[in-house]
Amino acid sequence: MAVWGGAGASGLTVGALLGGILTSAYGWPAVFFVNVPLVAIIIAGALIVMPRDVNQGSHRSFDLPGALTATIGITLLVYVLVQGPGSGWASPSILVALVAGLVLLAAFFVIEARSDDPLMPLRLFSNRYALAGMLLTLFFGATLGALPYFETVLFQGMLGFDALWTGLAFLVPAIAIFVGTQLGERMATGSGVRASLVIGQVLSVAGMVAFAYGISPEWGYAGLVPGMAVLGVGQGMVWTAMWIVSATGVAQEEQGVASGMASTSLQVGLAVGLAILVAVANGVGGSVGQTAAVGLVEGTRFAVYLAAVGTVLGLIVALTLPRQAEIAADVQYAPAE
Repeated sequence: MAVWGGAGASGLTVGALLGGILTSAYGWPAVFFVNVPLVAIIIAGALIVMPRDVNQGSHRSFDLPGALTATIGITLLVYVLVQGPGSGWASPSILVALVAGLVLLAAFFVIEARSDDPLMPLRLFSNRYALAGMLLTLFFGATLGALPYFETVLFQGMLGFDALWTGLAFLVPAIAIFVGTQLGERMATGSGVRASLVIGQVLSVAGMVAFAYGISPEWGYAGLVPGMAVLGVGQGMVWTAMWIVSATGVAQEEQGVASGMASTSLQVGLAVGLAILVAVANGVGGSVGQTAAVGLVEGTRFAVYLAAVGTVLGLIVALTLPRQAEIAADVQYAPAE
């Protein structure tokens, strides 16, 4: 997990730098085109390096009704959060989308409960670790995962950085996240996953508070660095540990399902959390009644403080987990090859 997290942090560093270079030289569409040859290399590498899948003798059907109701329902709720402030919360389009989204999500759970081969087996909710993993990834996406948007807004809107300098500015959080993933691995292996999660969440909250306090045109980029450094370390620790929790106590043949549920929770949290935080930031910034620059600073600062509150919810989930010895007793190990 630490190697995987470190690779992701390294990708964030390289991607931020190359994204700035590509955007400055060729425009923003270049960051999408560059993925095409990279994906081709990955496909070729997978075919060459990875062994063929072994037929397990069982057949799974694709839960199309579940996939459609969940996807459309979540999309409608995100639409409500994004368009609500502009269109008006009581406007017909917003109310229709809200009701339709809630109905579709309710239908999704009914479908999953009755399906012979569900997309999201509801029985996994009885596994305390899988449930905790889903909540942890949900809160992570809604808070820590949404912060790069606000960092970009500050770099470009408050500090006036261009695309290249914005990429360079992301070096601090990217390196901090890399360090956090390595610390998280060592702590999860030694002191336990619970300890890694708790300390990581505490550092994340402290880093967000420091980051929000440092948002100031007078202090510039230097005012943001301490918060980003602490926040990045905490974020890396949480990232490594929350995936371990998601897979704990899950049978080998359901590891993919549990991972998919946690990954989906992460993406849902990111979409919904970012929509809420942006709406709040715009609302607070617009109510300040001063210049656009002041509105940007005040709105972003409030959104980061709100994200810190959301991270505290993740900390509460982490505190409900048992200690290391109890977790070890609950783990279901795969049979020896």
